[in-house]
Amino acid sequence: MIIAFSVAPSGTPHPDGPGAQHPAGDGSVHDAVAAAVRVVRDSGLPHRTSSMFTEIEGEWDEVMGVVKDAVEAVAPYGSRVSLVLKADIRPGHTGELDGKIERLEKALGNR
Repeated sequence: MIIAFSVAPSGTPHPDGPGAQHPAGDGSVHDAVAAAVRVVRDSGLPHRTSSMFTEIEGEWDEVMGVVKDAVEAVAPYGSRVSLVLKADIRPGHTGELDGKIERLEKALGNR
């Protein structure tokens, strides 16, 4: 399965948390997002991060475990966490993180 997710903190960070120590005066959440992306990268699962979402591919339990850990990594940056998920659940298929893009490019005549 492939999960596309976005996670971000909101509200006031815990006074002893990293969000309080390094608040972004411009409202940016890049430090919190970096904490989540670090979790994804450390997972060893195939992944891709864009400006709005991170995609991760694997089995249900391992992918959802990484998403949970990413949410927990963001939690200290605010008093609440927003999580957006989109899933492509296709049993028996692997390598779809790249495979879907390759098929699209072929259909567009680019490969």
